[in-house]
Amino acid sequence: MNAKQPTVGFVSLGCPKALVDSERIITKLQLDGYAVAPEYNNADVVVVNTCGFIDSAKQESMDAIREAMAENGKVIVTGCMGKGVDAEAIKAANPGVLSVSGPADYDTVMNAVHEFVPNEAMNPHRHDLVPPAGIKLTPSHYAYLKISEGCNHRCSFCIIPAMRGDLVSRPIPEVVQEAHDLVSQGVQELLVISQDTSAYGVDVKFKLDLASGAETRMQDLAVALGEMGVWVRLHYVYPYPHVDKIIPLMAAGKILPYLDIPFQHASPRILKLMKRPAHSEKVLNRIKQWREICPDLTIRSTFIVGFPGETEAEFQELLDFLEEAQLDRVGCFKYSPVDGATANDLPNHVPEDVQQARWERFMETQQKISSARLAQKIGRTLPVIIDEVDDEGAIGRTQGDAPEIDGVVYLNEEFDVAPGDIVMVAIEHSDEYDLWGSVVR
Repeated sequence: MNAKQPTVGFVSLGCPKALVDSERIITKLQLDGYAVAPEYNNADVVVVNTCGFIDSAKQESMDAIREAMAENGKVIVTGCMGKGVDAEAIKAANPGVLSVSGPADYDTVMNAVHEFVPNEAMNPHRHDLVPPAGIKLTPSHYAYLKISEGCNHRCSFCIIPAMRGDLVSRPIPEVVQEAHDLVSQGVQELLVISQDTSAYGVDVKFKLDLASGAETRMQDLAVALGEMGVWVRLHYVYPYPHVDKIIPLMAAGKILPYLDIPFQHASPRILKLMKRPAHSEKVLNRIKQWREICPDLTIRSTFIVGFPGETEAEFQELLDFLEEAQLDRVGCFKYSPVDGATANDLPNHVPEDVQQARWERFMETQQKISSARLAQKIGRTLPVIIDEVDDEGAIGRTQGDAPEIDGVVYLNEEFDVAPGDIVMVAIEHSDEYDLWGSVVR
């Protein structure tokens, strides 16, 4: 009589970096012969990969753990809430939890699964069932490529280094091989992620790979990925001077003309209080130079309003920066204290009603800028990658739009395309966030 294949329910919360952690755990589970399901019912054990970035994310993680405990009862917790005071809070609220571990601690998760759900149905040919690049939780035509763990910065509003440790860069041959494997599986878009993509290789002193002649640095990685014939999108790039060397690769069509740069603010004093690694004085000039080299460059960014001590004049500096920089895509957060962040101890916290008013003014300012920049695309023909096709038509993205966080292109009545196709689209209409168009045949 054959032993039953054990099933692991899986809940993945948080950012793309956490999603990659989930992909790696699920790959290991499948290699060890476990079936993985996205629900709790009938699973032999449930793994919850938590997010601990801000209080609302922590609450969502705690709710997911509590629900898994109620629905299933056998729960393994991992991720960014799995260390320090958050881990103690999880154990206190859920005394029966089987194991709690931090982010990217795959061994602890696997040991717990093996301990509490031993697998007697091990398939000797299980390696044949898992693709070379592992299991992916994204649609088959795009994938996240994580190039490093951790971060060397100590931004005062952030606790990621406390959760994920200092920067640890993956060897460049390993990253390039994973990219090759993904492309061979049909991936059309590689989304390069880390905590600080610009710092790739700093921890290993930009170590040279003798076999390929490539150094462990962002520029060499971008060159290698740019030879693969797929879209390559860079996320979480800090505006260090060496970013200038990437722009010609974008202008030459090797990697996408897209930079995701978390500027966070524009006031030099607030940036100093935030302990940000790059200041804004020269940023406007550099943006201008980047756009001269690569006119189609899309810049997305995130900002925090209502940071402790932010004055009305400093907030106005931020609005002035937006007007001058003309960024394409922008996200904005109201400052919120996070347990363990040093910014909590700063004086003059901004009242919530003032934060809300500033957030609304910020979004109103940026909406006008985004609307105007998207309107400039009307009449152009742009490459668009198709993400889905429904009963109204197709939905895709331009080279200036990352999945989940940016806008989309609606192709109404277009049914003769499939996810992963890259087609030329005549842009006919726009609003604050999205575009509408027709496939050019």
